[in-house]
Amino acid sequence: MRCAWHEELAARSCFFERNISLSRLYVVAFSRKGLELRACSRGTGIAMNRKTSHADCHRARRTVAPNGFTLMELLIVIAVILILMLMAMKTIGGMKIKANELSAINSVRVINSAEGEYDSTYGAIGFACDLKALGGVPGSGAPTATSSQLLDNDLASTGYKAGYIFKITNCEKVTVSGTERVTGYQLTAVPASVGKTGNRGFCSDQWGGNPKFDPAGGTSCTQSLQ
Repeated sequence: MRCAWHEELAARSCFFERNISLSRLYVVAFSRKGLELRACSRGTGIAMNRKTSHADCHRARRTVAPNGFTLMELLIVIAVILILMLMAMKTIGGMKIKANELSAINSVRVINSAEGEYDSTYGAIGFACDLKALGGVPGSGAPTATSSQLLDNDLASTGYKAGYIFKITNCEKVTVSGTERVTGYQLTAVPASVGKTGNRGFCSDQWGGNPKFDPAGGTSCTQSLQ
């Protein structure tokens, strides 16, 4: 009996001499009651039970994502925004070029129409070989051969509209009773900056009709508009 009592006392002494921390005892106590402890630090989101070690809790504490965006996430968002902006700019640029080309085609037709009226009005002179002769400010006085007021004065005076430059060239002349008469001309409209304000160049002449175009943006117009 004495030996048995000494053995039991020694076993109890060994139990209490073990290096058990208070937190470990806290875990054991709650685990015996069938309860789960929350994580050892706030925000880990891991419940501690008999199978959860303190090392697990510390690892969870280190891997918890902070509130808000991380630097990497912000960089990704910025990169996506920049890509979308570049795509939008390219689309808008293409739409602008198309609008400028349509405006140039319409202006070529308007100039041809003004040339027809000029030839009818000033038959002795024939066609105008200078855009300025087709312009003039309405109401500033009576129309003349040098200011016929048949064309918008901004286009006639500058030769520029919607990213295109307009010129009347290669005038064909004949001399009638000592007076030169213009019987033909070539009208060109080229982009002020090829690839930016327009892609195609457009041409026409005294015969009017549908303008032809140069896909390179020059004046070698050989292709007909569809």
